[in-house]
This record gives sequence, C-alpha cells and structure tokens, in this order.
Amino acid sequence: MFKKILIANRGEIGVRLIRACRELGICPVAVYSDADRGALHVTLSDEAYNIGASPSRDSYLAIERILDAARKAGAEAIHPGYGFLSENDVLAQACEDSGFKFIGPSTASMKLMGDKLASRLAVHSVGVPVVPGAESPLTSLQDGLEVAQRIGYPVMLKASAGGGGKGLRHIAREEEFSSAYQTARNEARAAFGDATVYLEKYVTGPRHVEIQVLGDLEGNLIHLGERECSIQRRHQKLVEESPSPVVDEELRQQLGEAALKVARAAQYYSAGTVEFILGTDGDGGKPEFYFLEMNTRLQVEHPVTELVTGVDLVHQQILIAAGEKVCFHQDDVKLKGAAMECRVYAEDPYNNFLPSPGKISAYSEPSGPGIRIDSGVSCGSKVPVEYDPLLSKLLSYGADRSQVIARMRRALGEYKVGGVSTTIPFFKTLLSDSQFLQGLLNTEFIEEQKIVEKMHDEIQGDELAPLIAATIYYLCQSERQSLQFRTQKRSWGNQRNFPNKNHSR
Repeated sequence: MFKKILIANRGEIGVRLIRACRELGICPVAVYSDADRGALHVTLSDEAYNIGASPSRDSYLAIERILDAARKAGAEAIHPGYGFLSENDVLAQACEDSGFKFIGPSTASMKLMGDKLASRLAVHSVGVPVVPGAESPLTSLQDGLEVAQRIGYPVMLKASAGGGGKGLRHIAREEEFSSAYQTARNEARAAFGDATVYLEKYVTGPRHVEIQVLGDLEGNLIHLGERECSIQRRHQKLVEESPSPVVDEELRQQLGEAALKVARAAQYYSAGTVEFILGTDGDGGKPEFYFLEMNTRLQVEHPVTELVTGVDLVHQQILIAAGEKVCFHQDDVKLKGAAMECRVYAEDPYNNFLPSPGKISAYSEPSGPGIRIDSGVSCGSKVPVEYDPLLSKLLSYGADRSQVIARMRRALGEYKVGGVSTTIPFFKTLLSDSQFLQGLLNTEFIEEQKIVEKMHDEIQGDELAPLIAATIYYLCQSERQSLQFRTQKRSWGNQRNFPNKNHSR
C-alpha cells in the first residue's frame, strides 16, 4: 500500500481524497495555487506545496510543477480527482515516466476514450449501439452541411476531444449551422487545443443515464448500477440520482452489460463511467439507449453510487492502483434504497447563474437522517474567480425516491451560506415541480418546465422573511417617530411656545 499520495486537485474533491487517504492510513499531500493558499483542502492535508499563480494554467494544469511537488514530498502516487488533468493522458504518461503511480486508468484507455470519434468506432465494433452520425471528423463547413442534410435535422455538433459541454451545439435547422460550426470549433480549440468536430443525430427528449464501472489490473470488471443525470443546464449536470426513475431491472442489466463491453474494449481498469442517451421508440414503449461517451476518471456524482451500493469508490481506486483485486463480484452488487445529489454552486440563479466569487461570511451545513455533504469550504473561505464555483455536493439517502426528495428539501432549507449567492433557491423550486416529482425527466427539463421563471415567481419563504422583517421594522420606526412628533407638536400647541422664532411666525 502507498505511504504518501499527492492530490493534484482542490476544492471539495481535494477534501474528499484527503479524507479517503487518512481512512486508509495514507499520508495525503496537497498542492495549491496562490488563490488557494488558505483553502480548506490545504489546511486539512498533512503537507501542502505551492505550485504557482492563481490561473489554472500556471498551477493545477502545470504538469511539471505537480510532478516537482510529488518529488519534494516523496509521494509514491498521484490522484488527479476530476476536472483539470484527470483525463489528461500526458499526465498519466509523465507519471509513469517519472516513477509515480497514476491513480486512474492506463494511458491507452484514456487516449481511446478521450477521442470521441475513435471511441464511437470501438464501441460500435463490439455491438453497443451509438447515436447515428458521422464516422469521421468534419473537414469543412460544406462537409458539415452535407452530413447534416444526410442524417437529418436536428443534429448535435460535438468536439472530438470534448467534455463538460465545451464545443457542443444543438442545431435545429440549416440556417443555424454556419454560426454554430464556427463557435463550436473556436470553443473546442480554446478548451482542448483541438478544433476537431463531428456530427450526430439529435435524440429528441433524451434522458442522460450513466453506468459506474470498476475494474482491476487483472482484468476483472463489474458495474455498480446507474445514475440518472438528466437535470442539466448548458449541458452541465446539476442533479443526479440512483436508481433512475425510468430504469427497471431488465434495462439495468442491458445497460450494465453494454457498459462492460465498452470497458473491455478499452481494456479499462480503475473507476470509470459509461454514459448513455435514452430515447423512446416513439410509441411510449421501453427506452432505446445509445452510447454517448466514457469518462475515464472519478465522476463528480460518484457519492450517489456509494450511498446505494455501500462501495467506497475512492478507496477502490487507490486499492486497485496499489495492485489489489476488486474484492467482490457482480452478483454481490445490489442497489439498496435511493440517493440524490444537488451540486451547490456559488452562482446567482436570479441573475442568469453568473458566478458569485467572494468571501463566505457565514456557513452552516445541514445534517440529520439520510444527509451527506461533501464540501470544500467553511466560514471565512474565499471563492476564487479563477476556478469552477462548486461549493459542495449535497446528498440525501432514503428508502425510496419520495423520501430522498423530502430529505433533500429539508436539507436545502437548513443549508445557510452568507457572503455569496448560491444555487440553493433554484433547487428548492426544482424539487417542488410536479413533473420532477413524477420522474418525468429529460436533458431539457429546466427549459421546458421553466424552472428558472418559476423560481423568480415563487420567492422562497426564507428569502422573503428578512425582507418582511426589515419592512416591518422600518414601518414601526417610522410610526414611532411620527407619533413622537405629533405628541411634541401638541405639547407645543398647548404651551403656545415654539422652539424658535421661525416657527412662531
């Protein structure tokens, strides 16, 4: 087993990894940028090393600086968390070349699944359905127009090296294609250094469902059921849950088998996620599913699976990297109860979800039965402008979906964050929506159900209460001052004696 692991990340995932290391008797080593000098993941670690200036390109994306910190610390392994360099095959190769164990899959697996076109071909070859579309990258605007006309609108334009909604555009008609093509290429080039894009048929009213897989270095592979991730905004997930309201045991088995085929095709080990799009057959029958992509890392929403399976995925990642086998079989995996996660961001939901950086002046986390919170902040923490503004992941667990939602709504009411705006009011409105309560979800649910508009219309009680109190206080003070003036005025009138000569006139 490793004695020291360097954690090449920050925020709530940095804190999560530090705690997992401690539970396994491993010394956790943190890295930080200038902006994160006093961050929670730094204060909780056994050792911490500054790796550069605040911009991520000068710190959390600087491979040589991370490797140098690992050398100074005497670490044996590096865990990338998620985001930043977590799916960067250059870091994985650099770790191997420098004698560090990369806690994740092989470089070859990352390269294959990181190339969306290559992964489509590999997945199709093992009999897993893919969304109809181009089998090669677009070579020009004209090429794109011809492919779109052939497969039919609406279409999805995607960055080959993409992820996280970058370089992704939904195109409903031909008139939109030229602008979307240029924007997607520019965005892909800026985000991934690769402007390559391709086309897929757009699946109407899709659900986003993913399967968690786990494999060891000896080729043993299992899956741990599904997560429903359809609640998204700008192609970014906001709420995840397990089990999916639409997945029955038969479909779960089909999705699980397909995910394992994908993982075997990639010769995958470590924790990973195979993502699918679910559509309907048009007659209200069982959903059809298509491979979307494979994420070769720990997912943000991994705690949802941990709650319903009892498997600690971070522990498993570390144990697998240390050479241990997955210690249970597929038949041992049972989904018990239900779980849900809300990603709480420092964003202003009343102002187009703009980031809300600043200092957290007050902070109180919810607790109680069935509540878990993975956070990276505390009272006094600073939310930097340079990074993703995720504050925490709030999770609820219960016997079934209705209990999970009830517990989540209660926890959202207890969660208090001062000094910055958060997405908590948005989640309160979402979890009160009748369609959401019925599990009638798709990836455009927020827009279709006008959740943001409803949030504006339904001012939450806990936001309204301070306004009411302030108004009552103001009115009472005004009435008190008015009463004092009237009383004094009567006194002046009775005495026929005014305070100054001007008033006597």
